[in-house]
This record gives sequence, structure tokens and C-alpha cells, in this order.
Amino acid sequence: MTNLKKAYIAGGCFWGMEDLFRVRPGVKDTEVGYIGGQNDNPTYRNHPGHAEGIEITYDADETSYKDLLDYFFRMHDPTTVDRQGNDLGSSYRSAIFIQDEHEEQIAKEVIKIVDDSERWNGKVVTTLEPFTKFWPAEENHQDYLIKHPNGYTCHFERFGTFL
Repeated sequence: MTNLKKAYIAGGCFWGMEDLFRVRPGVKDTEVGYIGGQNDNPTYRNHPGHAEGIEITYDADETSYKDLLDYFFRMHDPTTVDRQGNDLGSSYRSAIFIQDEHEEQIAKEVIKIVDDSERWNGKVVTTLEPFTKFWPAEENHQDYLIKHPNGYTCHFERFGTFL
């Protein structure tokens, strides 16, 4: 029996995040989409205020929310406002979409650990935003870097664990 849970994060272009998270221990599924914006049924061409995010389905008996966030802070730059690599704008912000008080507590704890480590050249600017609704992206964006192995990504593992 599995103990499946979902986590919602954004940290730049969703393709690269999905590609790295899909192979993490305990991660059972990933889906890219739009989260945290103003319109219903957002699309790649029309998602005002939404971040390019990722829905991670994980088995909590195999990995933890804290471990997922630890990896999140190692595979993107959480110190840049509305930017990852060449991608600029609020769609590419660093954000954790909080579903409950327990997730908020863990997110704040991990952010403090990351800041205290001084591994990044600045403080974490990742926003903690309430989870509202996750809108799956169009099919051509799902598993994009599997379909296009030489496609663009600015995500890579930069450090060992913070925990």
C-alpha cells in the first residue's frame, strides 16, 4: 500500500524541473502546469500571474516533503526574483504552494536552513503562496525533455543536500 501525497512548486521553466524530479526516489508522477494566477483554464500563451509549476505525486513512505524541498533548493536558484536562467517574468518565479500549516512550517524551516548555509550568493526569495488550483499544461509540454532530449533547461543539481 502506498501513502501518496502531492506537492506543488515553481522554480523557472517547468520542463527542467519535471525532468529532474521525475527520477527522484519516492516520486511516482510529475505533471507540469500553471498555478497561482488570475485566470481559469490558463494556457501557455495566456496565464497571467500563474507560475510555470509542477505537481509532484510522491509516496510519503519513501520520501518526505522536506526532502523534496531540499532538492528543489538545490536544482534552481531561489535567490533571483522572477528569473531562472534566460527566463524572465513572474511565470518563472520561485514559489512553494502551501496546502496546509504543516507544509508551511516545513517550507519555512527548509528556507532557514538554505539561508543559513550561505551556499547561495543571496537570500532565498522563494514565495510561500496558498495552493488554489493546479491547471495541467498542454500535452506538448508534458515530459517535454523526454520528447526533446536536447531541449532548453536551466535546471541542474548545484549542491549536495542542505539537510
